[in-house]
Amino acid sequence: MRRRAFLTLAAAAVALPATACAAPPRELVVHRTPWCGCCGGWVKHMRAAGFTVREVEVEDTAAIRARHGVADELSSCHTGVVGGYAVEGHVPAADVVRLLAERPKARGLTVPGMPIGSPGMEVPGAKREAYETLLIGPDGSTRVFARHA
Repeated sequence: MRRRAFLTLAAAAVALPATACAAPPRELVVHRTPWCGCCGGWVKHMRAAGFTVREVEVEDTAAIRARHGVADELSSCHTGVVGGYAVEGHVPAADVVRLLAERPKARGLTVPGMPIGSPGMEVPGAKREAYETLLIGPDGSTRVFARHA
């Protein structure tokens, strides 16, 4: 019996690192209004980064934001949900990947407003705006997660 127990434990120990290093979730649900064009640009950006995106058209995203604890002053034109986190607005895919890898205790990320030059808000000939991606804490407070020039 001792040998069998040892082999069972050894097999479990070998399998553990494979599950512990599993890739973060890549399924993203995006709630957006049907008339917003820049949302489609952000969806395209996220798909190019390897996310599987399901779009849900709604008349107003306020209820979705409220459900995920995103205050109105942090809002933008669409709300994504991935891995239990809200992703509000034109958040770069690299920031979402980092969020999913680090898994902080948070409600999610936001890029409030619609800064020119953020993913989906590229405007030919327009000067790119500097902006910040904010991490929304469990209590609704924010801190800078990333800066983009």
